[in-house]
Amino acid sequence: MRKFTITLGFAGVLLLAGATDAASAASGKPSVESAAFGVTSDGQPVEIYTLRNSHGWTAKVLTFGAAIYSLEVPDRDGRLANITANRPSLADYETKGGAFGSVIGRFANRIAGGNLVIEGRKYSLPLNNGPNHIHGGPKGFNKRVWKAQALPAQDAAVLKLTYTSADGEEGYPGTLVCTVVYELNDRNEWKMDYTATTDKPTVINLSNHAYWNLAGAYSGTVLDHLLTVNADKVLRVDETLIPTGEMVPVAGTPLDFRQPRRVGERMGEITERHFNGGYDHCFVIRRQQPGELALCATLKDPKSGRVMEVLTTEPGVQVYSANFPAGSVTGPDNYAYPKHAGLCLETQHFPDSPNKPNFPSTLLQPGQVFRSTTVHRFRIEP
Repeated sequence: MRKFTITLGFAGVLLLAGATDAASAASGKPSVESAAFGVTSDGQPVEIYTLRNSHGWTAKVLTFGAAIYSLEVPDRDGRLANITANRPSLADYETKGGAFGSVIGRFANRIAGGNLVIEGRKYSLPLNNGPNHIHGGPKGFNKRVWKAQALPAQDAAVLKLTYTSADGEEGYPGTLVCTVVYELNDRNEWKMDYTATTDKPTVINLSNHAYWNLAGAYSGTVLDHLLTVNADKVLRVDETLIPTGEMVPVAGTPLDFRQPRRVGERMGEITERHFNGGYDHCFVIRRQQPGELALCATLKDPKSGRVMEVLTTEPGVQVYSANFPAGSVTGPDNYAYPKHAGLCLETQHFPDSPNKPNFPSTLLQPGQVFRSTTVHRFRIEP
C-alpha cells in the first residue's frame, strides 16, 4: 500500500517523507497523509487522506465523493473520538445511499419533478426521490471520484479536491469544474470552501451530508444533544418535501430552536408521515447581509462537553435527523446505526430554488465563479 506524509512547514514549503503516523503526530506540525483505500467497480483507484493539526486532531477524507470519512475531536477528558458517521467499505459508499459525509451536487436537496428551465430551455433531470430529483441524481457528486492535492499552509492541514462534471451529466447543462478545499486548522476549525465555474448557464447548490454525533459516531442517538438554530423561519413543504414558496415562523412549533433545546424534546410532535418521525426541514438563516459568514447552528453534547458551531455564507440549512429505520445502515465493525444516529446540518441554498423565483438564485453563468464557505468551529466545555 503506497503511503506518504506531507508535512506543511511554517514557511509554506512541502517536505515529502516516508514518515509513519506516529512520527507525523510527534512533529507538532499540521500534516496531510495519503494511502490507498480501494478500487471502484469500474477500476478507479480511491485514496484516503489524513489531515492532522498541531493539536493531534485528525480528519480522514476519501477521494470518492470528497467524503469526510472521520473527524476525531477530544472530549473534556482529552479522549479522542470520531464524531461523524461513516461506511465500512468503498463498496458501501459506491452502492448504497445516505451520502455519508460526501459533497452533494450538482444540486443539493430536491428539484420538483426533475423539471429545470434555464433561460427558456427545459431540462429533465432523473427522478431518484419519489416524484422528484434529489442531490444531483442517482450518480451525483457523492458517487464520483475526485482528484486531490495537498496545499501548503502555516497553521492548517489543507486538502483541495476537484471534480469536472461533464455537460449533460445527470441531465444538467454545462461543463462544471468544481472544487472543495478542506482545512483542519490550529484554531480547531473544520473549514469547507467551495468554488465552481461553468461554460454554459447552469444551476448549482453544493453541500456536505455529514451525520454528526458529538458523543461519538458509534455511541447511539443524538436525541439528547442540544441544538440551537439561528433561524426565525422555516420553509413550508408539501408531502414530497418540495417547498411551497412560503417561509413560515418557527415560533410555537417543534421547529423552534432559537434557544438551545434537546433534539428529541419535541420530535414526537412531528406527526406528518412524510417526515418519517424526525426532522428534515430547511431553516432560513437569520443574517444581516447576503453572503456574509454568519452563525447558522450550534450543537452540543452535554456528556462529552463537545460543542460545534456552524457558520456559513449560505441562506439555509437543512436539518436532517437520520430518520432511516434502526439497523438498516451499518458502519465499521458491523455497527448498526440506530434511528437518529446523527444530525445533518446541510448548509445550502433552498430546495427547488430554480422553480421558485422568490428564492435566492442558484443560476451560474459562464464567466462567474460560484463561491460558498462553511466553517465548523469546535470547543470543549467543562
